[in-house]
Amino acid sequence: EVLKDHPTMIFFTAEDHGESPLFAAFPSQQNPIEGEATKTPLHVHADDLCFAGGRLFFTRMSAVAPNEIWKYELRDELAIRFGEPWEAVTHMNDALLSQIDMQSLESFTFKGANNDDVQGFMIKPPGFDPNKKYPLKFLLHGGPQGAWGNSWTYRWNAELFAATGNYVVVMINFHGSTGYGQKFTDSISGDWGGKPYVDLMRGLDYLEKTYPLIDKNREAALGASYGGYMANWLLGHTDRFKCIVSHDGMFNAESAYGTTEELWFANWEFGGPPWKKRDAYRKWSPHEYAQNFKTPTLVVHGQNDYRLDVSQGFDLFTTLQVLKVPSKMLYFPDEGHWVLKPQNSQLWYKTVNDWVDQWCK
Repeated sequence: EVLKDHPTMIFFTAEDHGESPLFAAFPSQQNPIEGEATKTPLHVHADDLCFAGGRLFFTRMSAVAPNEIWKYELRDELAIRFGEPWEAVTHMNDALLSQIDMQSLESFTFKGANNDDVQGFMIKPPGFDPNKKYPLKFLLHGGPQGAWGNSWTYRWNAELFAATGNYVVVMINFHGSTGYGQKFTDSISGDWGGKPYVDLMRGLDYLEKTYPLIDKNREAALGASYGGYMANWLLGHTDRFKCIVSHDGMFNAESAYGTTEELWFANWEFGGPPWKKRDAYRKWSPHEYAQNFKTPTLVVHGQNDYRLDVSQGFDLFTTLQVLKVPSKMLYFPDEGHWVLKPQNSQLWYKTVNDWVDQWCK
């Protein structure tokens, strides 16, 4: 997202601790760009940069509002540093949002694996009462090179998860997440169930000790893609959750190698193909720990998922059924790795939230 049409400024976006703010650099013909660019004071998840008529246009969203178009009248470096004059161009959602009670995104930090700082986010339910205890929805992001943050999404919307049934929602950017430096992102490769799992467990311990509003006896873990993998990993490594939702997750690492369209990915993450790195595949494959499965689990998968074949979901569900673990499967014959059709999305949210309510209410 680099804008280089203006002769004295370069604007770009980059992930940074749960946000994707605008950055500005001020090159000249005499001096190359050195050091850090200027981070604008407008806290946003920005995207879609466009330069026209001396103005920078971009989209801006947050955890409590979908995209609107904003503009910036290009001036000088001083104006950019002090945040003037940013201006919203569209107000398509103002009237509707004024009628909805959504809690702001709260950030917290704790010591995770390797004693590294790990960031997480919390959203409280509408009408939050500090004197009450609330059940917890513990969301696990995909990627794994991805991140939760101050952005709006129609899939896995944290505000909707919080409002449906009055839950506290927590999201942790474990090792492997983006926006914390390349070393932090790369640290997950070859360690899928290692440092990220430590981060999640330490983060949950921190939350339970720090926030009395969380009812530690009513916690659910939900994840998709790599988050689905981690949900499956949790199944075999902890009994602290009342229920789990595993969406489009890897269950058998070896069979997933031959059924994905992302042919390079497993070689990067596991160090090579299964016939050369069998120990790594078996070490980090959730199916190897099926003897420990006890937690009630909802499995979700789409027939047209070419990233993680639908057989991964069927394999997991069959295993749960054979083990007599309370389980259910939601199968979409017309969806891929993401649930995109509006009617299917409604069914997905209802099924997922009903499952969590069944075990946590």
